[in-house]
Amino acid sequence: MSTLKQPAAATPETKATASKRLLSLDFLRGFIMVLLAIESTGIYGYVYDHTSQSPFVNVIFMELTHHPWHGIRFWDLVQPSFMFMAGVAMAFSLNKQWSSGMSWAESFRKTLKRCGWLFFWGVLDYAVRPGGLSFELWDVLTQLSFTTLVAFLVFRWSTQAQIVFCFALLLLTELLYRFTHVPGFDQPFTDQHNFGNYVDMLLMHKINNGGWVAINCIPTAVHTIGGAIVGKYLISSADKKNVLPVVIAGIVCLVLGFGMDVSGFTPIIKRIATSSFTLVSLGWALLFLALSYWWVDMKGHQKHLQFFTIVGMNSIFIYLFFEIVGDRWFTGYITFISNGVMGWFSAGDMLKAIVAAICVFSLEWGLCWFLYKKKIFFKL
Repeated sequence: MSTLKQPAAATPETKATASKRLLSLDFLRGFIMVLLAIESTGIYGYVYDHTSQSPFVNVIFMELTHHPWHGIRFWDLVQPSFMFMAGVAMAFSLNKQWSSGMSWAESFRKTLKRCGWLFFWGVLDYAVRPGGLSFELWDVLTQLSFTTLVAFLVFRWSTQAQIVFCFALLLLTELLYRFTHVPGFDQPFTDQHNFGNYVDMLLMHKINNGGWVAINCIPTAVHTIGGAIVGKYLISSADKKNVLPVVIAGIVCLVLGFGMDVSGFTPIIKRIATSSFTLVSLGWALLFLALSYWWVDMKGHQKHLQFFTIVGMNSIFIYLFFEIVGDRWFTGYITFISNGVMGWFSAGDMLKAIVAAICVFSLEWGLCWFLYKKKIFFKL
């Protein structure tokens, strides 16, 4: 994989290359946001909790919930894939900026401003609680603000140097959890008693009941840096369109991550982003992108993708909408209306929940469609 270099001057050819969109990235990003939007309606958890008599349905919807601790499910891959795709998008964005003549310093200021806004919205997402205002650093946008900045700062390094840096981040994570020995927080992979919980006590004076920790941003930076590396490779090899190196990298990450878990060295734990989890989730993200790139950009199967790309092109906006507006007002309001109408037909609770979820998601998708038609795209 080669490294992008800032061109001395923009040319029509470089501008044309920089302006090309990676349709597979738009699709994947939209696919993830659709899953998150549906999840925000609460339907995954509701079906999982009320289908104990149907093992098949139960297994499917179990995969749409986070693993309680040691292990991995499909839903545990959503956030890492989002962070990974942010890195891929960064590569295309910086390539476009530098092809148009923007300096590194200007790009840095733009990135710094974006990270500031990501941090602000991430904190705001958790700030307003029924019991009052709260300061929390567990939101994905807060994490992304850190990983984006780190990925930018090492973006112009060689691929080899970036990979070494990623392993250094994972090693740092291992050392912090294993060798800090803080009384009461000296059990590396035990919920509520690990180093990540200790840092949260220092930063926020509280521990997340679900086991999430703020310093997940350290290992998770590997996802964003990895995405940037792949993005640079896809740009530099636009004529070759060879995704085999991406597939190989994905398989290597899976073997390393699962190997660490099976050997008992480091368990796969999403909630504290252990190094084994980071490698496994990065491996799957690499394979997801490789498959999507091969199917969409190489084979040209681009029909019927608009349903997802409409959402993906306003991903930050719709995420904030269903997290802040939806969670606190919109979802409940639409659900009350839907349940009232379904009550006229003596519908059961399960049918009411499904219809309400469909109504909420349809309106959120419709909002994205309206913005898309009006060419309104919210960016940070």
